[in-house]
Amino acid sequence: MSRPRIDVVIATRNRPELLRRAIAGVLAQDVDRDLTCHVVFDQCEPDQGIAHESPGRSVRVLTNTRSPGLAGARNSGILAGDGDLVAFCDDDDVWAPGKLAAQVALLDAEGTDCCVTGITVEYDGHAVDRVPEPHELELAHLARHRVMAAHPSSVVVRRPALLGPIGLVDEEIPGSYGEDFDWLLRAAEVGRVSVVPRPLVRVHWGGSQFSRQWQTIVDAIEYSLDKHAVFHRDPHALGRLYGRRAFALAALGQRAEARRAVVSTLRVAPREPRAYLAASVALRMVSAERLLDLAHRRGHGI
Repeated sequence: MSRPRIDVVIATRNRPELLRRAIAGVLAQDVDRDLTCHVVFDQCEPDQGIAHESPGRSVRVLTNTRSPGLAGARNSGILAGDGDLVAFCDDDDVWAPGKLAAQVALLDAEGTDCCVTGITVEYDGHAVDRVPEPHELELAHLARHRVMAAHPSSVVVRRPALLGPIGLVDEEIPGSYGEDFDWLLRAAEVGRVSVVPRPLVRVHWGGSQFSRQWQTIVDAIEYSLDKHAVFHRDPHALGRLYGRRAFALAALGQRAEARRAVVSTLRVAPREPRAYLAASVALRMVSAERLLDLAHRRGHGI
């Protein structure tokens, strides 16, 4: 019988040096299972030079055959494999030694379907460790706070749950923005998410293609509000999304729309800080870029 295998999915687009660093972190894992790394090139020419085969470790080069964008690319990688576990790594992140071994051991010990670790956020010369508490991955808390420390590059999930009750990555989300959070919400609905309480992924913050695509953010928030009833059961969760939408509108320079969105946010959640940040941007007291940079330095988003 062949040994159990873990499929690792890396979606990538035009970041060859960072990609090779990410692949090296995957292949260096000391877990006692075979690893197949599926590198999915999205809307760019695949690099066949990274393909690799050795006992227990392989790198396969794929092209995204589904919807253009991160969600389709991740699904292409998921469906290309058949390992009992599936893991994700962004092409600009790096796994620490022992990451997969710790997660496999915890999944076996707790019998859960999904596991994450903590992360080390690296931004503009700063590094901040962020490790989620297990209760933060419960559905109600996750909807209210998002929990950025539960990063997609730390996720390991059992394939039957991924292809079954949790489901694939949602390819209908505008621009694939927040597809990881959408997926984690669905995972939390299905069952408990285990947490290895150590920062075992180095996350390069601020290089995301999404961080300043404000119209995409607005569209994706509206899509998420329509999709997930959990946000409408908690005024704090709803206010957080309303506040993020107001901030994105202010960053777009749509000052009248932003002001209306700020008012809507405060009606739902009067203490929501993003409403006040959005108002300060709409009033041109500070730039959205400045506030975003300050948040990133602390390992947070807005």
